[in-house]
Amino acid sequence: MAYQSDASGEISPEVKSGRGKIQIKRIENTTNRQVTFCKRRNGLLKKAYELSVLCDAEVALVVFSSRGRLYEYANNRSIVNEGRRAETNLVCIDHLPPI
Repeated sequence: MAYQSDASGEISPEVKSGRGKIQIKRIENTTNRQVTFCKRRNGLLKKAYELSVLCDAEVALVVFSSRGRLYEYANNRSIVNEGRRAETNLVCIDHLPPI
């Protein structure tokens, strides 16, 4: 329980709710950036699993690290197989003409 002082100087018990907000921008420190990536990646994978179980949804998630390492989740093997099949047919978006 946190105690905060009001304008009159009296201390009143007040529960702080939630987490503090962070500014969404690139993390400059490489060690902190890597730690944050690992934690958020694991959280994202957990959320994908929970969504598939709770909502009986077919979920596929693909994440690439800054070093190009692939992390994937799929609750259905056929999704992964289709993704790997499509991987050979990918066209680099950078080389597409503008619309």
